[in-house]
Amino acid sequence: MAIRKIRIFGDPVLEKVCRPVKETTPRIKQLVDDMFETMYDAKGVGLAAPQVGILKRIVTIDTDGTPHMLINPEILETSGEQTGEEGCLSLPGKCGIVTRPDFVKVKAYDADMNPFVLEGRDLLARAICHECEHLDGILYTSHVQGELKDNTVVEED
Repeated sequence: MAIRKIRIFGDPVLEKVCRPVKETTPRIKQLVDDMFETMYDAKGVGLAAPQVGILKRIVTIDTDGTPHMLINPEILETSGEQTGEEGCLSLPGKCGIVTRPDFVKVKAYDADMNPFVLEGRDLLARAICHECEHLDGILYTSHVQGELKDNTVVEED
């Protein structure tokens, strides 16, 4: 495993749409391992492949000690609403108020390309939405209500 460089706001890779993963290879599995290590090292709760410069539809999330890896995630259902502070490992030291669904159901594939469905509430729902948007080149800043503010502790990706 290796810690990869996290791309910072302004890097054009963060605004690109990612390609679907067609099959898992040793390189994809290594990328996933590296993404988890990078996310944990940066004290984030989520990381999308474009944030480490790879235009593949892969995200890693861990909001509560349970790691989730989603390949080709597709949000199937959302409901409710939550509004709160959100940050991003690609915008270190910044946060903003964002409204997201309070419940999300997502279909994705595991490391063996087996489909599964993950349901999340609260922070997990927020993280799923945030990370899936990275795969389409969308940053949370497009949803911020008001201004970004300085935050020395980034609690979310």
